[in-house]
Amino acid sequence: MDTINIRLETDQVFPFTDRGDCRVGRGLEASLPLCVDLDGTLVRSDMLFEGILALATDLSLYRALLRLWTGNRASFKRDIAASAAIDPSLLPYNEAVLTYLREQRALGRPLVLVTAADSSIAEAIAAHLGLFQEVIASDGRRNLKGPQKAEVLLERFGQNGFSYMGDSRADLCVWQFAASGVVVNASGSTVTAARRLTHIEATLDRKPVLQGLVQAMRPHQWVKNLLVFVPLFVSGAELTVSAFITSILAFAAFCCTASGIYLLNDLADLNADRRHSRKRTRPFASGALPLKVGMAAAPMLIAIGAILGQLAHILPIVAVYCAVSVGYSVKLKESPLVDVFMLAALYSLRLVGGGEATDHRVSLWLLAFSSFLFLSLALVKRVGELEATSVNGGDQIGRRGYQPTDTIILQMFGCGCSVASSLVLALFIQSEATAEHYASPVLLWALVPLALFWQCRIWLSTARGYMNDDPIVYAARDWVSWVVASVAITVVIAARSLHVVG
Repeated sequence: MDTINIRLETDQVFPFTDRGDCRVGRGLEASLPLCVDLDGTLVRSDMLFEGILALATDLSLYRALLRLWTGNRASFKRDIAASAAIDPSLLPYNEAVLTYLREQRALGRPLVLVTAADSSIAEAIAAHLGLFQEVIASDGRRNLKGPQKAEVLLERFGQNGFSYMGDSRADLCVWQFAASGVVVNASGSTVTAARRLTHIEATLDRKPVLQGLVQAMRPHQWVKNLLVFVPLFVSGAELTVSAFITSILAFAAFCCTASGIYLLNDLADLNADRRHSRKRTRPFASGALPLKVGMAAAPMLIAIGAILGQLAHILPIVAVYCAVSVGYSVKLKESPLVDVFMLAALYSLRLVGGGEATDHRVSLWLLAFSSFLFLSLALVKRVGELEATSVNGGDQIGRRGYQPTDTIILQMFGCGCSVASSLVLALFIQSEATAEHYASPVLLWALVPLALFWQCRIWLSTARGYMNDDPIVYAARDWVSWVVASVAITVVIAARSLHVVG
């Protein structure tokens, strides 16, 4: 390709020329090729970050990163594209853009895919969609980003010889030389700047990033972190302001850490979530939240969690929780049974953390009861996923080592754990330690059928296909669970304060 006279350097500033009075006619618009950006425009994602995530546990990624120091960005993209298996059928395409492109193609308008992504990925996407007459992409030597893309388009079509569809400020230098443009999912300032540079045919699809980030952090899952308050309330000690404040700090530490882990988990499960009937709507899987935002926010949230954990004097426990969670997200969730034991351990760590923060350490009785209970709930979660997969015609959960035929044995394990937890509770009520702390321990026997009833109901709901969430989150939305919890709290209060002659 011959070099044109106009040289566009990366740090060159393009003047904003007001072309508000210049309008491209509809007939001319339809005859000009529409050059379409890929990352953030056609696809609600970034192909480079998609490749990096696909290779997160592969040594080829780190070899490519080492070569990046001595090579250029285009060769780095080629290395990533050559090693990462990106399935074009799973990518989160922007449906508004696809609809617009199909309309333009029906009018006979030439469509060209122009992207800084590597040519191998761009060509695979173009072949999958069947919309584009031509593909112009990075080739391992030249990175078609911003000014370099503008230079190539000027060489290919000439000034005002093309229209351009893009999404970011990096595209302004391309719109500078385009006859018209389409702005996709861009900020208000970018849209304003683009209007000063060229005639804008349309603006499409503005998605707020903050909303996607909050959704990806899953604040509804924070209800599980209320477990940190349990040791404070079951210890029988007097409730002090300092202990309550420390519990709140511990709660916030687990919330921030858990949200950071949820981001990492969703990034690690990107392709598996996109294949899932329900999880494909998650912010990363659907493209509502840029991958780079999650990759930056996850370590930041974990760091905030560590700071709060230090303030609550439970930093080692938060660190263990974080390590187990990361191990679970990266690899352990793929191992049958290991995954559910790890989930149960994460529940228990919240209890232990709450006890250490307030100096009301978890008793062996509570630890034994909660261990069986949490293992049962972890099995509920996995059986619920298997049931949903079976209903949707799948044969295996993404990144899990289970098959539909495992459902029955997992149900048996889970129901056995439920009975065991109730048995431990009964033994605790009968113990001498209970008699020392309760005025009427005989009233506590009502907790045994309540606990067994609630767990049986959870298992019945799972078998009927109602368990679409974490069981604790499900319980938080279930009115029967609230009634059971209210009765249980009333029983405990009565057992402490009333003297019943038995």
